[in-house]
Amino acid sequence: MNNVSLSGRLTKNPELRYGGQENSTAIARFTLAVDDGRETDFINIKCFGRTAEWVDKWLSKGNKAEVTGKIKTGSYDSQRTGQKVYYTEVVANNVGFGETKAEAEARAAAGQQTDYNDGFMNIPDGVDDELPFN
Repeated sequence: MNNVSLSGRLTKNPELRYGGQENSTAIARFTLAVDDGRETDFINIKCFGRTAEWVDKWLSKGNKAEVTGKIKTGSYDSQRTGQKVYYTEVVANNVGFGETKAEAEARAAAGQQTDYNDGFMNIPDGVDDELPFN
């Protein structure tokens, strides 16, 4: 199964073009910076139709976006050099809002960013003998 789910920030404003039969299909492209805590990957995203038009209307550089889709690889011959160029991109079937940059800055200013909540209860020191699975 080819399914990918990403969360990251747009590195620049999306580019919207029209192509396909009679140049009627909207095609949006953008790059998503996805950070895993150790390094950042820059993933090329492409979407079509209403999703592409929504992306162009509502997302811009710095916005956080949630993307689901499939990974696509391919190649083409470069018109400039004549050499084969290989690419990998995500073809998105769903794109949604994440957190805006202003919301992230406000959260960081309020000090909430330093509170890490992984969904597990914090166990106080010194109660190890009372835990059932030592």
